[in-house]
Amino acid sequence: MTIYIGNLSFQATEEDLREVFAEYGKVSRISLPTDRETGRKRGFAFVEMEDEAKEDLAIAELDGAEWLGREIRVNKAKPRESAGGGGGGGGRRNGGGFPRG
Repeated sequence: MTIYIGNLSFQATEEDLREVFAEYGKVSRISLPTDRETGRKRGFAFVEMEDEAKEDLAIAELDGAEWLGREIRVNKAKPRESAGGGGGGGGRRNGGGFPRG
């Protein structure tokens, strides 16, 4: 399971997150996304822990807590929508113009 941390200070680092979540158990992965164009942090992160029960405890205790000057939101991350399908497009195939007689 993955934990989502929102409303995160832009000053927060992976080391900061590891330190906080390590109090609840072993952290296996941290993702701190940045904007592709500016390189600036986006204000949220994902943390994976090895023990789901400890993840639940971290969520319960940290959600709504003030950290680095901001009230953070901590909850279970929603799974990403599958990247298949290629998107809309709509319309008709094969030219789509007027019906042929």
